[in-house]
Amino acid sequence: MLPSALENVIEALSALPGVGPRTAERYAYYLFKTNPQISNNIAESLANLHTGVKSCPITFALIDKDQEMSEFYTNPERDKTTILVVEEPLDIYAIEQTKAYKGTYHVLGGAISPIDGITPDQLHIGELIKRVNNDNAKEVIIATNPSVEGESTALLLEKLLHEQNPELKLTRLARGLPLGVDLSYADQITLGAALENRTQL
Repeated sequence: MLPSALENVIEALSALPGVGPRTAERYAYYLFKTNPQISNNIAESLANLHTGVKSCPITFALIDKDQEMSEFYTNPERDKTTILVVEEPLDIYAIEQTKAYKGTYHVLGGAISPIDGITPDQLHIGELIKRVNNDNAKEVIIATNPSVEGESTALLLEKLLHEQNPELKLTRLARGLPLGVDLSYADQITLGAALENRTQL
């Protein structure tokens, strides 16, 4: 029913997470009827995506192709003895927006998920253990997602890191009720975490 060029764009956009067929149709039609330069800019950006971005060999954060290491690691104002561990590179930027953390980061590259075929040896766990030793780390903050996979990954990290260095301080991000949420709308996992991590007044 639609021109093949438009169908191809719809099909390509439908492959994006969270974009259904109807949304893909709206995006494709918008790109068609708007200034062609917008489509050209998007196409050029996508063409340069894989050649212009790489991973830091130490932190596994995303860096420009001409960088050797992430500024989160090379910046002398960063405390290398504190390492915050996240699942994915974009998690770093959520932490950075708080402006409350001055240590370094380590990206695992996912979480343990047997269903999805992700095993511990596919994550950057070995590199984390080496970093702890090389940088004489004093604290590792585990900031995996509050999911079954994230919890499993956190428990494994805790076990492996304590085996390597019993004196190492291991901490987790606090979990519980976000501001502005009524108790009646909170799920059981969030409420349970809030009770477990309650603070003294």
